[in-house]
Amino acid sequence: MTYPQTPLSLSVIIPTLNEEFALPGCLQAIKAQQTCGLKVKVLLVDGGSTDDTISIGIEGGADAVLESEPGRGVQLRAGADAATGDILLFLHADSWLPPTAFLAIKNAVDQGHPAGAFYVHHVLSENAGPMVKRLVGIADARSRKTSMPYGDQAVFVTASLYAEVGGMPEQPLMEDLEFAKRLNQRSRFHIVSEIVRTSARRFELQPIRSVLCWWSFPTLYRWGVSPQRLMKMYGHPRSTRK
Repeated sequence: MTYPQTPLSLSVIIPTLNEEFALPGCLQAIKAQQTCGLKVKVLLVDGGSTDDTISIGIEGGADAVLESEPGRGVQLRAGADAATGDILLFLHADSWLPPTAFLAIKNAVDQGHPAGAFYVHHVLSENAGPMVKRLVGIADARSRKTSMPYGDQAVFVTASLYAEVGGMPEQPLMEDLEFAKRLNQRSRFHIVSEIVRTSARRFELQPIRSVLCWWSFPTLYRWGVSPQRLMKMYGHPRSTRK
């Protein structure tokens, strides 16, 4: 297994589908980064948006906009295939990086960690009740202990290790855990203690159902339930986004 001791470039890969409301904040957080000498390219991989997502991405500083079939795994793989960075960062469009995220990634790789992710904090609306806050707190706590990070933890990996594990799985759901499993077979994840903030918008709509999915789906997936079947149970992840 190889990885760059002194990484020179970073490709940020953002899958989108009708993300005109969330994307500006995501891109602004990227602009605010301390680049620490890295050459950074932002790749937007759009799955067929019908709103202003693409124009917002271009105006917001994306270096390239790619078109893909919808589906997070498919879109992430398409972005990685087009990326040229020493390091790949997979970032959700409704997530905001901390200001020193790029520096933390570079330091992790320089210290011998070719794959990693961040702590996560789900951002709730002002109307969120105490039960919702407690349930979201469970999800946030998981990110501090797990070696199998979810996609909203801003997973990063060296391009060489990404190639070694066969790339991002092109599946409609659980692509993040399948990818994490493959990476952990080569190198244990390094969890960075800095915090990525991510929207809890979907969770707030159906908190109990969301928690049940978080707890049960990884187990069902390990038992052999297909990603396609789980996707039908979960519902389209962007059907209610605003």
